[in-house]
Amino acid sequence: MNNQLTAFNTLLFKEIKRIVRIWPQTLLPPVITMTLYFVIFGQMIGSRVGEMGGVSYMQFIVPGLIMMSVITNSYSNVVSSFFSTKFHGSIDEMLVSPISKHAILLGYVGGGVFRGLAIALIVSIVALFFTKLSISSLPIMLITIIGTSVLFSLGGFINAVFARSFDDISIVPSFILTPLTYLGGVFYSLENLSPFWQNLSLLNPIVYMVNAFRYGILGHSDVNVGYSLLAILIFCAVFYGVAYKILKDGKRIRLS
Repeated sequence: MNNQLTAFNTLLFKEIKRIVRIWPQTLLPPVITMTLYFVIFGQMIGSRVGEMGGVSYMQFIVPGLIMMSVITNSYSNVVSSFFSTKFHGSIDEMLVSPISKHAILLGYVGGGVFRGLAIALIVSIVALFFTKLSISSLPIMLITIIGTSVLFSLGGFINAVFARSFDDISIVPSFILTPLTYLGGVFYSLENLSPFWQNLSLLNPIVYMVNAFRYGILGHSDVNVGYSLLAILIFCAVFYGVAYKILKDGKRIRLS
């Protein structure tokens, strides 16, 4: 047990050290991007939009933008890190060692969660320069942001296992994550949509994550928060089971 804990801590520390060491690539770009969103959408466009969800437009989009940064950075951190391990062949040494598959999986996911939460904290601090933020429900906010970070870290791990080239790791973010995120209620309330588009939006899982986090901060949500939290936990359990199974099978771990 102690050996597995040591292995997990070593992997997690390696991931955190990598994130901090190359902070101009891992921490700075998302902050600049979110700042541009605050300026363009929050101030320039938001001043003309007025209120949404009972608050100013700037306040309304901040939770969604924080969640967007968590999703993209948690995912990209794990998919790039684990695929690099595959690409350089160092995964072989890890697989033949007595490290359990759970320790390997949790180590990489932990790195993704660290980066996601670090970005969320920095973006939140930047947001305070543009608007006031409060916390309506701390437990809901923490469960949502941590659960979402875990979920997309697991998604990044699964993508990295199946990827055969660096081009493969950009397919999911480009064609799945980006559309779902932009259509996930980050910039608008579902109440502004027609009934048809409202019902269609409910098929988007990111809608539930964004709205649950928005409820934790603003106390406003377009969907049932209880269902949102339950969905996040179920998705995390399913993704963990899938990630562990493909890691244990080891069929697509090696590139050669």
